[in-house]
Amino acid sequence: MAMLEVNNLKTHFRTQDGVVKAVDGVTFSLEPGETLGIVGESGSGKSVTALSIMQLNPKPPVEHPEGEILFEGQDLLKTSESRMQKVRGNDIAMIFQDPMTSLNPVFTVGNQIREAIRIHQNVSKDEAQKRTIQVLRDVGIANPEQRVKEYPHQYSGGMRQRAMIAMGLACNPKVLIADEPTTALDVTIQAQILELMVDLQEKYGTAIIMITHALGVIAQMADEVMVMYAGRAVEQGLTEEVFYDPLMPYSWSLLRSIPRLDTAGEVRLLPIEGTPPSLIFLPKGCNFNPRCPFVKGECYEIDPSLEEKKPDHTAACILPVEELENRKRRVDEELGVKR
Repeated sequence: MAMLEVNNLKTHFRTQDGVVKAVDGVTFSLEPGETLGIVGESGSGKSVTALSIMQLNPKPPVEHPEGEILFEGQDLLKTSESRMQKVRGNDIAMIFQDPMTSLNPVFTVGNQIREAIRIHQNVSKDEAQKRTIQVLRDVGIANPEQRVKEYPHQYSGGMRQRAMIAMGLACNPKVLIADEPTTALDVTIQAQILELMVDLQEKYGTAIIMITHALGVIAQMADEVMVMYAGRAVEQGLTEEVFYDPLMPYSWSLLRSIPRLDTAGEVRLLPIEGTPPSLIFLPKGCNFNPRCPFVKGECYEIDPSLEEKKPDHTAACILPVEELENRKRRVDEELGVKR
């Protein structure tokens, strides 16, 4: 049995303008020690999916008309708040997007990490302090005995992000959700943070859900990847499979819209035209049809579901694999991409 299973999850926000289908039928599973990457544009439902797992979306306006989130066989959508308080931080931890605002400015960093340990672990104050210093040392913060007494404003951006990771790992969670863990960090610190997470995963055996816009981060870290668009998963599979042979035009468009180091200055980028659709008034047929470079007449009528196109590789597209490959090849030739 998988450690975490999300089955047909739907997270809707009821507003004055209508029902916002922020997450609309997402399914995935996570094994111990595995890393799942979730990618997509802003507004695709990545963070709402994570907050649904943590049960941190406000109710109301949030409702879950369908779906289940099974953690070790227990459905978190049907779990009481008192039980969820024991799960959060202890079994499932989350690193939030912005470390600048996620830490409380009026408490020391050590106090905030120590509080999480004492809430979930039956240890003395002295033992909690020792664990706090050790976890700060584990995430690469120099002189943790002194830093544990300092406030967030005394930390640099990279150190605050490390402190957030330390807080997430303080109780050795079984699942760690990292929501844009390298936001607002320079590339050198980004690389250090990612290397740190890999090292800590090997040390603690933690399963990780990595949410990011950066496809390079997913390529480096994830075992499997789920591409989201307009609240739905539109492609899922092993990272190598999805990145080297995307079977949904949206995934292919994402990859063709970013520069690559091995072809710098040689290949013309292909931007994705337009903007993501309203999650209240979705297009008829495929949600991606207004922006799809390979759109056909049927795409305006048929709403495709995830189907297995190749072994362990699913995509939501009505185009046969052979036809899609031919279309991708022609565009790649025009762009100068070597296949």
